[in-house]
Amino acid sequence: MFQLGKTIISEDILDKEFVCNLHACKGACCVEGEAGAPVSKEEGHILKKIYPQIKDFLRPEGIKAIEEYGVYTINPIGDFETTLVDGHECAYAIFDEHQIVKCAIEQAHKAGVIDFYKPISCHLYPIRVKEYSTLTAVNYHSWPICHNACTLGKELKIPTYQFVKEALIRSFGSEWYAELDELAQEYYHNKEQKRLRKEKK
Repeated sequence: MFQLGKTIISEDILDKEFVCNLHACKGACCVEGEAGAPVSKEEGHILKKIYPQIKDFLRPEGIKAIEEYGVYTINPIGDFETTLVDGHECAYAIFDEHQIVKCAIEQAHKAGVIDFYKPISCHLYPIRVKEYSTLTAVNYHSWPICHNACTLGKELKIPTYQFVKEALIRSFGSEWYAELDELAQEYYHNKEQKRLRKEKK
């Protein structure tokens, strides 16, 4: 673990390589699981505000779920989550002609209809952020359905923190990310030096 300002960073986001491979997984992270994506209270208010604008981008099933349960739901411990369709896929999930999942919120943003990109938890994945009283934990979340993303990441040699650079900057700022990158390069250098010393023994 590393501390960077008020964040605690798992080494996994530096060590593990990851690049989404939508042609392989079809966007399964928006379909699988027992809960919606985490949403902050602020994002919950944003979803309420933008719903009329993104409605035309949604599937009928998504509209039905949202209008029955709301633009977000609250789980038993009080956290906000995106609404699900019949307990399965995210209500904001849409499917293209290849049955690859896309986010209706993101599509509305790309179309210039809204300024909000999508919930930060979705943008950051596979990184998960947890707030504590004085620190914020930045961790890597391992999920078997992302096996193809891990394989592609290894092939392209792209560590997780680089894959989600835009989302990390959105969350913590460009200066924080620059410091993280500097920390990562030092970490990789030290690992390589340690490996070379072992080879010499």
